[in-house]
Amino acid sequence: MDVKVRYEIEFPINSSPQLLYQYISTPSGLSEWFADDVNSRGEFFTFIWNDSEEKARLASKKSGEKVKFKWVDSANKDTDYFFELHILEDELTKDVSLMIIDFAEEDEIDEAKQLWENQISDLKHLLGSV
Repeated sequence: MDVKVRYEIEFPINSSPQLLYQYISTPSGLSEWFADDVNSRGEFFTFIWNDSEEKARLASKKSGEKVKFKWVDSANKDTDYFFELHILEDELTKDVSLMIIDFAEEDEIDEAKQLWENQISDLKHLLGSV
């Protein structure tokens, strides 16, 4: 398996941090924009897209602020990779944005960012933030 590199991408979102947090931290919220279906059992989340399934462990969360999912292997052991969704709010303007930290193989970073852009576009539609 090739080594993946970390990248960050930020999206302005016209929403309250509290509402946005519901969409990034719950299986029902995530299944509306991130994956076709999301199931959780304890700290483990199963993300389902078409015919593929990926499993991640909720590694950390800070209510109203961020969630971090660590990808796990078939034995539920943590891998080196994770994705984090972090809500940022400007103290002065109260502008809200969503910072995404993820990993991709070097030659697939543009494609991975495009995928996030499409998913965030779906999220914005749900939030009425278009």
